[in-house]
Amino acid sequence: MIQTMQRAMTRDRQTSSCVWATLGLSLILAWAGQGQAAVGPRILPEGQLPQDSRLGPLKDLDGYFPFKPAPDRASWERRAERVRRQMQVALGLWPMPTRTPLKPVIHGKLDMGDYTVEKVYFESLPGLFVTGNLYRPKNRSGPMPGVLCPHGHWPNGRFTDAGVEAVRREIVQGAERFEDGGRSPLQARCVQLARMGCVVFHWDMLGYADSVQIPYELAHRFSKQRPEMNKTENWGLFSPQAEAHLQSVMGLQTWNSIRALDFLLSLPEVDSSRIAVTGASGGGTQTFILCAIDPRPTLAFPAVMVSTAMQGGCTCENACLLRIGTGNVEFAALFAPKPLGLTAADDWTREMPTKGFPELKEHYAMMGAPDAVMLKALLHFGHNYNYVSRAVMYSWVNKHFRLGLPEPIVEENYRRLTARELTVWDEQHPKPAGGPEFERKLLRWLTEDAAKQLATALQSHQTFRQVVGGAVEVLIGRSWAEAGQVEVSPHDSVDRDDYREITGWVRNTTYNEELPAVVLWPRQRNRRLVLWLSGEGKAGLFQAAAQGGYEPRPEIRRLLEAGTAVASVDLLYQGEFLADGKPLQQTRRVKNPRESAAYTFGYNHPLFAQRVHDILSVVQLIRSADRQPERLSVVGVDGAGPWVAAARAIAGDAIDQAVIDTQGFRFGKILDLWDPSFLPGGAKYFDLPGMIALGAPGRVFLAGEGAEGPEVARKVYALAGAPENLVVYRGDPSQTRQAAVNWLLQ
Repeated sequence: MIQTMQRAMTRDRQTSSCVWATLGLSLILAWAGQGQAAVGPRILPEGQLPQDSRLGPLKDLDGYFPFKPAPDRASWERRAERVRRQMQVALGLWPMPTRTPLKPVIHGKLDMGDYTVEKVYFESLPGLFVTGNLYRPKNRSGPMPGVLCPHGHWPNGRFTDAGVEAVRREIVQGAERFEDGGRSPLQARCVQLARMGCVVFHWDMLGYADSVQIPYELAHRFSKQRPEMNKTENWGLFSPQAEAHLQSVMGLQTWNSIRALDFLLSLPEVDSSRIAVTGASGGGTQTFILCAIDPRPTLAFPAVMVSTAMQGGCTCENACLLRIGTGNVEFAALFAPKPLGLTAADDWTREMPTKGFPELKEHYAMMGAPDAVMLKALLHFGHNYNYVSRAVMYSWVNKHFRLGLPEPIVEENYRRLTARELTVWDEQHPKPAGGPEFERKLLRWLTEDAAKQLATALQSHQTFRQVVGGAVEVLIGRSWAEAGQVEVSPHDSVDRDDYREITGWVRNTTYNEELPAVVLWPRQRNRRLVLWLSGEGKAGLFQAAAQGGYEPRPEIRRLLEAGTAVASVDLLYQGEFLADGKPLQQTRRVKNPRESAAYTFGYNHPLFAQRVHDILSVVQLIRSADRQPERLSVVGVDGAGPWVAAARAIAGDAIDQAVIDTQGFRFGKILDLWDPSFLPGGAKYFDLPGMIALGAPGRVFLAGEGAEGPEVARKVYALAGAPENLVVYRGDPSQTRQAAVNWLLQ
């Protein structure tokens, strides 16, 4: 970094000084974040911002989400592992919750002639009940195909009834054949599949029909934060604490889908080699999400949902971290090479024939199954799962499950059941308790269960790296292998008394990011480099000089006198990223008025993660230089400690040693979704100490953590066989910088 910046300097020093004076660049940067003025060099004129893509508009669910097929199977397997892990982490399923006993209850069988309908409920988690109906063919013996039917956002869900007037319009338009079938297209689907010889389970989304414990208005219409639920203990859904532990309605619904599959496969007559999942709209989302992360389904048919456009508007279809750098088409591609059927309509899927499906076809061909993916574009219909669409699905199931039924399969009429006939609750089977206290209790159980699961990661250093490291890589959103191509562009060089001050840009060309940077290069130098980061940005290297202007802080001066070069940068929304010079108080959010973090952080990296990306860019630049330093130390003080801990967790031994002053920071204490330090999932994986532990066995000087340091870090350093490399500072906090420099100079 240093050599590159210096070599690119072609102007002579006297001319450079004149240019600085002519441009009138301010050398003093006001910084209110630390309660005092901070000084240092600027690159840009006051008010002008870096050319960084992250300063542009945020992405939201209505953005464009293209899918780029991998060139070969090996490349795809690497990408698939990464995307699947991202989904599991985002949905709170990394590691998977404990599979507690389902305790299924099946009752109230209705004989419908050639099929039966039964009422079912079971516990997906202790006290959380999944409710639905089981459709079984009569006069058939197993093994029979099993089909899961999530319903989507039809009014009243499983109990939906469009009414006579609406269905007659559908019949006239050719969308339906019969009044009963059109009044409940959800029941019609289940009935026909049962008549085809399939065992079908049709269950409720949270808040619909019999699923009453988490209400509809919360699960699907949440709009305003609830102060009474935003606590560090006993929190509720959508709160900062829930997001910090990756607890969401979408995660709960996905877990219910997994447990619904567990239930279906527990039936002795169901053939585990022929398991289909099909739903439309929100049920389509449930379909491709389940089929992407669970290997057991063998056929998928998500109707009118997979597209490169709108990704799902409901709070039940969004989770923090879920679609950053990916989208629904890629989620569907994870099912390859198993049979995947799709429909498109005159909705957000209308462009699928030209945007999304051609790439899926290419992908399936690469996977050796070009005929296992199909799209039926029925663009003359609006958003639907009508008879015409269902007929396409029946044929797909018939073909790939080898049912041997003559084509075309024509859906016949049936007797539509009323909500009273379908409900699972009665005097012998009373509704379970729900409401706010149940919600708190459920999330508390999930938190405690996750802690128990994660405790097993402390069995070995390798397991900890795999489980916790695999999760943190998703939280930060950029692995070391994905750090990008980074180059440096010099701006100016100024000779000081015994060092040279070089300013310039660190540019990550892969991601179109650029950082204002400064390097202080002593005349008598060794081959060591310290990257010094603080809450003030690069101004953290300097203080006001008595004679005017600025000079290095005493601790920086000590490093320079010892021959060690010191570099720093303005991370995103520090220093020259701030037009008014004032520190950022809250992060940006998308324009969606609903106060769910997932609408912003389901599509955009949190600011905390972006600042870690910046550190990785600088480290990558240093490590790709022709002459690398013999020792690279990264220092995080005055608020930068958590970023350095996370960067060290990702970069591993690319950073030789680190100074991390945490100042006692914990993600789990943040009670504002828009706090600049908010990180979805940050509290779940041992909080900040988990990130510190991922630095093992590398050398670290750790301050702000008390006399002993965090237990998890001590354990992991011991597992890595390097407990001596974790140095915990026990002295006066006001002397941390000086003590850190002493350690660096050893």
